[in-house]
Amino acid sequence: MSTKNVSRESILAAATRLFHLQGYHGTGLNQILKESGAPKGSLYYHFPEGKEQLAIEAVQAMARYIENDIKTYLRYDVDVMTAFQEHIRHIAEQFNNTDELDGVPIGLMAAETSLISEPLRKACQAAFEGWELLYAKRLIEAGYDPASAQKLGIVINSMIEGAITRSLTNKNGEPLQLIAEYIPILLKK
Repeated sequence: MSTKNVSRESILAAATRLFHLQGYHGTGLNQILKESGAPKGSLYYHFPEGKEQLAIEAVQAMARYIENDIKTYLRYDVDVMTAFQEHIRHIAEQFNNTDELDGVPIGLMAAETSLISEPLRKACQAAFEGWELLYAKRLIEAGYDPASAQKLGIVINSMIEGAITRSLTNKNGEPLQLIAEYIPILLKK
């Protein structure tokens, strides 16, 4: 990988972590550069549209990361309810030690920027819809009606996003654990 790509990737990695930990407005470009170790001129070289472009790419990077996580936990070798419960419990574990939390997926960014930046709003919406689609696909493959599966995907993702906020304020994963506990009731056919 060339030095230019390393610099770009280090800037994006630092920005992704900081945006998802501190939010869009709480993160400055100088802080991103300092954490990434990249030279000052490299930020606008790699991200000519500045902070908004960097934030959009950070949302997209986090979306891909979460999609891979969802695919890992919504396994097909277990029944659909168990798969969802394992997925949600995995998320919950991350909130049991908030001092080591690397960031919150995109909820903070979405709440903070959706009314002020249409491109960022669209990036967050695309991330949410991608996760909801993965949930719906897993439900359809388990025999749920496609229309119901699509709605359940939105409900499950919304519950998880809300519980992430609550888990942050609780400083534990208990709200997410409750969702996992109630998945069988939600997914009852």
